[in-house]
Amino acid sequence: MCGIAGILYKSDAEDGELGKALIDMLDGCQHRGPDSTGFAVYGRAVAGRLGLRFFVGAAPEATIARIRQALADHGASVVDEETVGDNYRVVVAFDGDVQAFAYAMERAAKLVSIGSSLDIIKDVGGAHDVDDRYGVGEVRGSHGLGHVRLATESDVKPEAAHPFWATGFADVAIVHNGQITNYWKMRRQLEQRDFEFRTDNDSELIAVYLADKLAAGRPLSDVLETSIDDLDGTFSFLVSTDDEIGYAKDRLAAKPMVLYETDEMVAIASEEVSLNRLFPGRALDTTEPAPGTFGTWSRST
Repeated sequence: MCGIAGILYKSDAEDGELGKALIDMLDGCQHRGPDSTGFAVYGRAVAGRLGLRFFVGAAPEATIARIRQALADHGASVVDEETVGDNYRVVVAFDGDVQAFAYAMERAAKLVSIGSSLDIIKDVGGAHDVDDRYGVGEVRGSHGLGHVRLATESDVKPEAAHPFWATGFADVAIVHNGQITNYWKMRRQLEQRDFEFRTDNDSELIAVYLADKLAAGRPLSDVLETSIDDLDGTFSFLVSTDDEIGYAKDRLAAKPMVLYETDEMVAIASEEVSLNRLFPGRALDTTEPAPGTFGTWSRST
């Protein structure tokens, strides 16, 4: 079943309480996915800097030492680092080929995300469990995505949780409710062009598919429109880049999605209860995106 959520603060003047808002939204739909919870949060980018988050598991010292060596081997110098829960978060100075760098770091350890402004935080348990471990509620930012997962086709473990980043691309993440039935055909086509995948999850495939088209210079709205025809199956998904969020729904619209928009922000979720958590006691003028539609929102400057 799973539940998805996304929020974007339109004004660039001040970042919002992003972490708290996403926790509230996911807590509202936690019944859709009690197994794991994740957040893709976006802050302010710094030129020449990349943030990487890794799972380091039961032997963090050895894994972190291997990561540091891999960073040095590929010309990335550590600017800041911290170990929280089972994660190692490091900010590096790097100006090389991000795709080759990302694939190399994936071979050093399990990489959760990479980006100039993106950070993905995910683990087993509910929204408040993940917040307790990683301090998500303290995160301020411009926009982000959230996901609660009901495990149906893979184990309950942190690396199987959502969101997924677009492996090999910086700052692109996705949350998805549904199933892509032409997964293997599309994956083989991308692998023939030397793209790499780290899971068999169709959400990772969607993320890489979208990021590839974005890297070719196409606007997000065009990419989402194309996705409705290229992806077979039932799906509602949200995608985020460094400055936009967007959604797409298949033409059957079997997977729910509700939207609320004001002059200051836009919020989207699987159920209206998630939106109500942002505005307790208020009657909201929400809409449900129509089957076979897409939409995008970006930050104003």
